[in-house]
Amino acid sequence: MEVFKNYPAEILILLFLIVTFLQSGLDKVTDWKGNLSFIKDHFSNSPLKNMVPLLLATILILEIIASVFMIFGLYQLAFDGIKTYALLGAELSALTLILLLIGQRLAKDYAGAMTLAVYFVTTIFGVYLLSK
Repeated sequence: MEVFKNYPAEILILLFLIVTFLQSGLDKVTDWKGNLSFIKDHFSNSPLKNMVPLLLATILILEIIASVFMIFGLYQLAFDGIKTYALLGAELSALTLILLLIGQRLAKDYAGAMTLAVYFVTTIFGVYLLSK
C-alpha cells in the first residue's frame, strides 16, 4: 500500500485509462462487425468514409498497445517506482484521443468531439504527473 502513498494520482489515472482503452479495444475485437457498421454509418458523409476499416484497425491497435504499456507501467510503478512504460502508455492514449478527435470533427460530430475533451484533460494530467 506504500505505492498508493507515493503515487495516488498516477495510479488512479492509469487505472482509469486502462479501463477506458482496454475495454474499448476488447469491444472492437469481440464485436468488430458491429463497430465497423456503426463507424461506417457515422463517417458516411465525411472525407474518411472510404478508409473506415483501416482507421478503425489503427485505433484498435493503438488502444491495445497503450493499454499493455499502462498495465506494465502500473506494475513497474508499483514495484520499482519507475514510470517509463506508464508514461509511454499515457502518451499513446493522448495520441489516440487526438486521432479520435480529428475523426469526430471531420464527421461533424461536435458533441462527440466535446466529450473526448474530458478524457484528454485527464490523460494530459497523467502525462504531466508521469513525466515528473
